[in-house]
Amino acid sequence: MAGSSQIPYLLRVARGEIVDRPPVWMMRQAGRYMKAYRDLRDKYPSFRDRSEIPEIAIEISLQPWRAFQPDGVILFSDILTPLPGIGIPFDIIESKGPIINPAIRTQAQIDAIHPLELDKLTFVGEILQTLRREVGNESTVLGFVGAPWTLAAYAIEGKSSKNYSIIKGMAFSQPAMLHQLLGKIADAIALYVRYQIDNGAQVVQMFDSWAGQLTPQDYDTFALPYQQRVVEQVKATHPDTPMILYISGSAGVLERMGKSGVDIVSVDWTVDMAEARARLGPQMKVQGNMDPGALFGSQEFIRDRILDTIKKAGNRGHIFNLGHGVLPETPEDNVRFFFETAKQADKLLTVTA
Repeated sequence: MAGSSQIPYLLRVARGEIVDRPPVWMMRQAGRYMKAYRDLRDKYPSFRDRSEIPEIAIEISLQPWRAFQPDGVILFSDILTPLPGIGIPFDIIESKGPIINPAIRTQAQIDAIHPLELDKLTFVGEILQTLRREVGNESTVLGFVGAPWTLAAYAIEGKSSKNYSIIKGMAFSQPAMLHQLLGKIADAIALYVRYQIDNGAQVVQMFDSWAGQLTPQDYDTFALPYQQRVVEQVKATHPDTPMILYISGSAGVLERMGKSGVDIVSVDWTVDMAEARARLGPQMKVQGNMDPGALFGSQEFIRDRILDTIKKAGNRGHIFNLGHGVLPETPEDNVRFFFETAKQADKLLTVTA
C-alpha cells in the first residue's frame, strides 16, 4: 500500500485527509482558452472526434496538465457522450452546442431507451487508462458524467435551452413519463460511473448543470432522487471512490445538494464560500468557488480573490476551483498565475495573516 505522500493531493483531500494546501484544478481547464487546444481544434473540427478518438482526447486532457500541473486531470469528454449507448443519438455543432434530433417527447421513445451498452463507450475506458499511466501519482484523474435531470433536459428540449419549458411541461403534465425516463438515465449513468472508475477514474464529478433552474420543491421531485439513485448504485460497488456534485446557479438548493450522497459539493460563485460552508455543515467537503470572470482582472486582484476563497473555505475538505468553467477568452497567463498562486496559498496566507 502506498503511503499518503504517494497519493495525490486531490484524492487525499477528497477522502478526508488534511494537507498543507488545497488541491487545485479548473472546470473546463482543457479547452478554448489554450492556444494548443485551438490549434488541435482547427485540425479536428468535429467535437465528437476530439472527445471520442482516444489519442486526440488524451492529448487534449493532458494539455493543461503539461502547461500548469493542476492537481486534477479530467477526462476530456461531454456529458452527452453515453447517450448513444442507451439509444439516444446526438451531435455537437461548434457554434450551436448539442443537438438531439429527434428530441425525446413520446412514451414510445422512452420505452425504446435500453440499458447502457458499454461496448459503445470503450474509447472512454482507453482514455482514462492512459491518463492514469501518464500522470501517475503526480495528479488525480477525474471522470465525469451528467446527472439524470440535466441529461433528460437535453434529450427532451433537443438542444440547450433558456427556460426549459418543454421538460418542465412534461414534468408538470406527464410526470410519470418523465420519471420513467429519469430512472432509465440514472441506471445508465450509475453503470457509466462504475465503468469510469474501473478504468482509472479516482474521483468522479457529476454535473447536474440545469438543476439550478428548478424550484426547491421540483428539485426534490425530479433531480435529487435520481442523483441519489446514481450515487447509491455507485457506492454499493465502489464505496471508496469520492464523488462530486456540481450545479450551476445552485444557491437556492445548496443544502439539498448535500443530501445527494456525494462526498463533495462543488459551489458556484453566487454563494460566499464561508456561507456555503455554514449551510452545508462541517462534515461536507466543498469545491470551488472563484468567479471565472475574476481571471480577467489584474494578477493582484486574482491573488486576493484566490486567498479570500481559500481562507473562507478553511484548511479541511476544500478543493480549490472556479465556480464554473474557465471562459474561452481568458488570458492563458492568468490561468498559469491562478495555479501558481493556489499552490503557494499556505505560504501566502501566512504572510498576509
